[in-house]
Amino acid sequence: MPIAETGNRVGVIGAGLMGAEIALVHALAGHRVRLADRSDEALTAAVTRLEVLMDKGISRGFYVPEQKVSALSKITPTKDLGLFADCTYVTEAVFEDEEVKNGILRELDAICPTACIFASNTSTIPISTLASHLSVDRQPKFIGTHYFSPVSRMQLVEVIPGFRTSHETIDLALSHCRGLGKVPIRVKDVAGFAVNRMLHAFIIEAVRLVDEQVASPEDIDTACRLGLGHPLGPFELMDAVTSTLCVQAQEIMQEAYGERFRPPALLKQRVKAGYGGGKGKPGWRI
Repeated sequence: MPIAETGNRVGVIGAGLMGAEIALVHALAGHRVRLADRSDEALTAAVTRLEVLMDKGISRGFYVPEQKVSALSKITPTKDLGLFADCTYVTEAVFEDEEVKNGILRELDAICPTACIFASNTSTIPISTLASHLSVDRQPKFIGTHYFSPVSRMQLVEVIPGFRTSHETIDLALSHCRGLGKVPIRVKDVAGFAVNRMLHAFIIEAVRLVDEQVASPEDIDTACRLGLGHPLGPFELMDAVTSTLCVQAQEIMQEAYGERFRPPALLKQRVKAGYGGGKGKPGWRI
């Protein structure tokens, strides 16, 4: 059965903010989902977060109660990657660290059937770099699918083929994303891909404006929302996704492209001082 059809077994590794919602959109599209993480605590938190998200969506008219029951019943939390042996499509959505991702991919390579498609939700690491840690036979079935947060609401997915990704895998991944109600765009395999290269150039300049006392974080956010039509300003966005993640992404791109992506000193200083943002944690505006 083609992976784009509903009812197939798909896997998601990483039950954090991104991984949990990637699992949800698959379940809402009719797929049976195994959602894996290393701890019971992470899995419990993910399920609770999805329940709250669906309840809020129901109250706002995005979903109906029957969708919540149906979708959550299709998600099976697990710590056992061995259960991924029957999956047709697996998405890696773990911490944005190359070694962590490489370890997970190698483990999956030994477990999943040869026909299974592997997709990585990396936001910055080149797909061909990650593919080098897979078996030669698996590499044509490996591709990048970079979702955007919150996955349940954001339509875009960057689809990034590696050097050895087959044309069949590209077509299947594009079709699969469309089946989830997303709008995929094909992007060349370069560090940071397309959106993050634009976004982090923007974020770096926003931090410089604050450092030079041109304007406050609050006023820059207002300017971006009312002057540029952005739904969130750059400092609101950093508080949501964490400045820590922003520094990590910028360091990866600095290594690839040089000084234009060097993380601003003020941004790194705030992260080290505990002002990285995230839910309930201090950031630029919290």
